[in-house]
Amino acid sequence: MLPPPLRRRLAVIAGLAALVAGVFAVVYAGDGEPGGVDARVGAAVYGAGWQVAQVVDFLGDPGGAALLAVGGAAVCLLMRWPRAAVFVVAGPGAAAGTTTLLKPLVGRTIHGDENLSYPSGHTAFLTAFALTVALLVAGRLGLGRTAGPALVLGVALVAGAAMGWAQVAMGSHYPTDALGGWCTALAVVPATAWTVDAVCRKHL
Repeated sequence: MLPPPLRRRLAVIAGLAALVAGVFAVVYAGDGEPGGVDARVGAAVYGAGWQVAQVVDFLGDPGGAALLAVGGAAVCLLMRWPRAAVFVVAGPGAAAGTTTLLKPLVGRTIHGDENLSYPSGHTAFLTAFALTVALLVAGRLGLGRTAGPALVLGVALVAGAAMGWAQVAMGSHYPTDALGGWCTALAVVPATAWTVDAVCRKHL
């Protein structure tokens, strides 16, 4: 699931992303207020394009996420690509699951003590879904060391930015929560791809 030309670069990116997410987790652990950057960006973005933000937000909700994952897996199965079908479900699922595990450990809140916010699961899911699809396309098209990473990172950036904006515009997350979710996806998806390859070699 990791095209050979992309493996080394994605490993480096995954390591850096994990480091950034970890640093943010330490900095904002137990916090319930926005940082300086969060406050400025949040004030500029909050409420902008509310209806569009709700549509984007739905893609990270359980219903929207299920539609994307099931739809992606169905396309892969129609193409007789079972390993890709596993990956397109496992990659986003692992990213979202990781944010669920991290939130109570970090303990950052928004709008009250019960609303855990770091990292953003919505941002992690959509970034991870876009990343898995881009990896599959890059591998299928045989993209090289330049075009492959450009496609994969470009798609992940657009998806993460779109969902991150939606979460901040709706007041559901701080900007740094969205960045943490994006980094979580970048860290988790390559590891999931390696795991899927290792397991599927034995069973598919």
